Amino acid sequence: MKLIVAMVQDEDADVLLDALMESGLKATKISTTGGFLRSGNTTLLLGVEVHQLEEALGLIKTHCQARTQLVNVMPSMLPLGAPDLPTPVEVAIGGATVFVWDIERYERY
Repeated sequence: MKLIVAMVQDEDADVLLDALMESGLKATKISTTGGFLRSGNTTLLLGVEVHQLEEALGLIKTHCQARTQLVNVMPSMLPLGAPDLPTPVEVAIGGATVFVWDIERYERY
């Protein structure tokens, strides 16, 4: 067994969950918040058999594409002496951050 933990953008979560379910893969959805942009994210937990790992990772990669967004940088995020006006900056968002762990034991009741 493998445990996949995938942090994805909220905008990608529902489409990804639909694709996972269509493939017979189950996931637990947890609402989370990103640290830098403080925007909504979704963390998915998937327990998969070893032979399902590449399929699950492929679905995550297909449905969680990176994109850019303009974000106003607040004065507290700027170096000392910089103007106090919010400045729009283009940042990369989306995609997915994925961790995969080996599971020693799995039980379902």
